[in-house]
Amino acid sequence: MSDTRTTPPAAESVAKPSGAPPRSPALTPLGLFTVLTGAALPMIDFFIVNVALPAIDHDLHAGPALLEMVVGGYGVAYAVLLVLGGRLGDMVGRRRLFMWGTAAFGVTSVACGLAPGAWWLVAARIAQGAASALMLPQVLATIQATTSGAGRARALSFYSGTSGISASVGQVLGGVLVAADVAGTGWRSIFLVNAPVAAMALVLAARAVPETRSPRPTRVDGLGTVLLSLSLISLLVPLTEGRATGWPVWSWVLLAVFPVATVAFAVTERRLERAGKDGRTPLVPPSLLRVRSVRTGLAVVVPFSLGWGGFMFVLAVVLQEGLRLGPLAAGLALVPMCVTFFAGSLAGPRLFSRYGRRAITAGALIQGVGLLGLAAAFYWGWEGRDVWGPCAAMAVQGLGQGLLLPLTLRTVLSEVPVAQAGVGGGVMVTTQQSFMALGVATLGSLFLTLSESLGMRDALAVTLGVQVVAVAVAALLTLRMPRVEG
Repeated sequence: MSDTRTTPPAAESVAKPSGAPPRSPALTPLGLFTVLTGAALPMIDFFIVNVALPAIDHDLHAGPALLEMVVGGYGVAYAVLLVLGGRLGDMVGRRRLFMWGTAAFGVTSVACGLAPGAWWLVAARIAQGAASALMLPQVLATIQATTSGAGRARALSFYSGTSGISASVGQVLGGVLVAADVAGTGWRSIFLVNAPVAAMALVLAARAVPETRSPRPTRVDGLGTVLLSLSLISLLVPLTEGRATGWPVWSWVLLAVFPVATVAFAVTERRLERAGKDGRTPLVPPSLLRVRSVRTGLAVVVPFSLGWGGFMFVLAVVLQEGLRLGPLAAGLALVPMCVTFFAGSLAGPRLFSRYGRRAITAGALIQGVGLLGLAAAFYWGWEGRDVWGPCAAMAVQGLGQGLLLPLTLRTVLSEVPVAQAGVGGGVMVTTQQSFMALGVATLGSLFLTLSESLGMRDALAVTLGVQVVAVAVAALLTLRMPRVEG
């Protein structure tokens, strides 16, 4: 839902010389480009490793468990710290934390690229996920705090489109870089390429991104941070590593901790918000989740992200191990989906202004049609081992996603108060990232388990069927979103 309200002067403070008159922050096109670059980097790196996993395994002798940690360690660290990153940006300054996160992302990317062994790579990926969690929430918070009206709607559309297309671009770019074997670096180039991009973003941020922060900084909710972290870790770690390690006792213990930690987190946040004292506010204010656009939008993000994360992982396995494509061909196979996603994200705002939430529902339905077509193309065209067969269905799926995801993310943020911009962005991206990681763990495990008994073709058909159900749920949930027309 587009927010056309002007940001109240008292709702946000901007860093300025002492004694200078108050002024409203303004995000220039260069500043928007800079923060969107920061938004793209973490999303690209979540997916870029998918097509490089066989090369990493061959070079570092990693094995299935460590390969899943290379993917899952990044996702878990990223998801666990996102809300805290948003809160810290509200406190110390969003541009400052964006720059810290960007610098840390560049350094940890180099550490990933120079990793001498599998465990070193896992540790560097976890650190890279933590750096991403410092950087990304500042993007949404800065957009919320420095834009209003049509400018904000346009900036959020660009952000949402960047977020969605980065997933496909990540796997395309990963395939191109691994195949190119730049200066003999092989898979390492997928991480090393981040360093110059991060350096460019740092220079541009210092020049073009205004500093903003909450006018009433609050103390960090330490207990809430610990409980949220425990909740996410106790769910994501065992589901990510359980299958590869044979479901040891510790994985079941962590799963048993999850509901206890989640309930404790909810109770703690509710009590802290009701108390409203000692200069502390909850890490995730329950009142934020009572905002209709936030509540209904996140409900759509959950099934979409669950299916999307699992789909991209499974597709990388199918293309390389099932169709025996090289990393370059596996990456280029996603180009039709990238192109139509971009087209859908550009058309989305105009369709939304005319048809409101019906444009989001249409996106979900189009995505479902694409998934059914993809399942049919792979199932009946498997023996031909031809990657071009599924291209039309992937293009349809990309178009649906390009309508669904950007408009949903824009709706989630449309009613978030500017003073809660950091935590609002953190909650949204945490939900998206957590369920993408959960999708890799659940749908990925389902596919790998079934492929051992049914074969890869039938396992893929079942997995895509599960994702179609998730898309159907998302389509139904879009009907509960705020009814907005013209």
